[in-house]
Parts: sequence; structure tokens; C-alpha cells
Amino acid sequence: MSEVKPTLVVMAAGMGSRYGGLKQIDPVDGEGHKIIDYSIYDAWKAGFGKVIFIIKKENEADFREAIGEEIPKKIPVEYAFQSLDDVPEGIKIPEGRKKPWGTAQAVLAARDILDTPFAVINADDFYGREAFIKMCDFLKTHEDDDKYRYGMVGFILKNTLTENGYVSRGICSVDEKGYLTGVTERTHIERDGEAAKYTEDEGKTYVKLTGEEAVSMNFWGFSLSMISELSHYFEEFMKDLEGNADPLKAECYLPVVVDSLIKEGKATTEVLTSGDRWFGVTYKEDKPVVMSSIQELKDRGIYPERLFVNER
Repeated sequence: MSEVKPTLVVMAAGMGSRYGGLKQIDPVDGEGHKIIDYSIYDAWKAGFGKVIFIIKKENEADFREAIGEEIPKKIPVEYAFQSLDDVPEGIKIPEGRKKPWGTAQAVLAARDILDTPFAVINADDFYGREAFIKMCDFLKTHEDDDKYRYGMVGFILKNTLTENGYVSRGICSVDEKGYLTGVTERTHIERDGEAAKYTEDEGKTYVKLTGEEAVSMNFWGFSLSMISELSHYFEEFMKDLEGNADPLKAECYLPVVVDSLIKEGKATTEVLTSGDRWFGVTYKEDKPVVMSSIQELKDRGIYPERLFVNER
């Protein structure tokens, strides 16, 4: 198989409503690096060949300034734009809808500039180098055959929670061969001592979790087949919007599309486990923890003080 360098797609269109600002470009160390700088650095070191940012058009100037001059010297950077009105022809957008349509639509925004197998990540999550190495190797060595052959980096739920509020996670079911059998999106999960709990009725009732569950942190690996599937699923989602309980807030989630393809027998998704600890900035109060964690990694020599500078 001839080696094709995969593309890294970075979902960065969210304004960080719980965080209170554009957290994707908020520095997390004394050198001014953002979390996404570390992800791009790890992806570059792992062998990815291009980065595509999914952003809002109105944030383009801020993002280009934040990415700076050093990163594009090492790895090509492109931009795609997620917008509320990027919907299938003939679809009417509900009056009062303010935000775009979720992670499935976000990836679909890059459909015209994707030409290799690709990974998808969140801009504000720190995944660790092992995750990028495993995903890059997977994308270079797996091709579709009678089924789509996808991959996902899995993390342990308790290692992905914040002390400062709730988070959204895709709870995964994995079979004995290491393949994903299903993903259930839980949009309100909280820490509960050493374990966790989630609610679906704004805190009126809670369901307990062990904290050991495998979760998706939206680190996926796909062949280009996913683009046509996303187009189909997003169109069906929009057609069914009138019957949705809350058309002003409903979102088309990427894990839900993956889950549907698995259950239909059209795709397999291999779960690539990472020993690195995930961390991220969901709330402003999370930032000091992230900063100290990154400094510890620098102290251990895993990252240089300044990323990309004087490196080949």
C-alpha cells in the first residue's frame, strides 16, 4: 500500500459558551501556546500531512493570528467554515435558531478540501502523543473493504472529568476483539466521588456510572467514505427536524452517525486505547490544572519549551 499522509481535522467552531470566550486560542503556558498547538505538534511528529480547522467565518482572522507563522512552515494549514445556513437544498431553518448543527455538520464543512483518510479532534482537548501516533499508524495501514474501516481513540471516563461542572461524553460499548459496538451520547456527566453520574432531565434525576467506562473524546479516524455518509445522515437529520423535541437546540452528533453505521453493518470502528491522560479546559477554573499538567510534561522532556521552533 502506498503511504498517504492522513489529514487532521480540528473542530473549533464552538465559542466556548460554558467557558466564557474563545477558549480554543487561549494560551495554556508561559510561552503563549494553546492546547491546539500541542495537538498539532503531536500530529506533525506522528506523521500527519495537513491540518484543516473547522471554524466560524467571523473567527477566521483571530484564528490565523493565533496559529501564527511557525506551524504552517512545518505542516500545511487550511480552513473550512461551519455555518447555520450550510444545509441541504430545500431545508428551512427554524426561526430563532442561533448556532450550527453539531459535530457531524462540522466535519462535513471540510468536504471540498479533504482528499486523504483523516482524523477528527476537538480543538480544546489535550489528547497526548500516543493517541496521534496510534491514529496515524491506523489510517496509514487500514483501507475499506467489504466494510468501512474506521478507528477511535478511547479514554477512561474518570480520567476525562472536570472538578468544575459537567461535560458531554460518548459512552462506548466495546466487544472482546476491541471493536466499538455502540456509542451513547450523554450531554451532562458529572464527577461523583471516584465515580460519575449523568442526568437527562437537568438534574432532577441521576444515573450512576462506574467511571471506568470507555468514552469517545471525539478523536476519530475515517476513510473518505465518511463524507458521503455524513451528507446522507445530515440530510435525514434536517428533514426530521420538525419532529424533533427542540429544533432550536438539536444537534447532529458525529458519534451518532458512527453508531448508526456500526449497527447497520456498514462499518467497523477499532478502539485504539491510549495510556496518556486526557485533559481540557471546559471551564475557566480548569485552566490552572491544564497549565500545571503541561509544565510537568515539559519538565519531563516530552515537549520543548517552544514548539516547532528550530525543529525539522
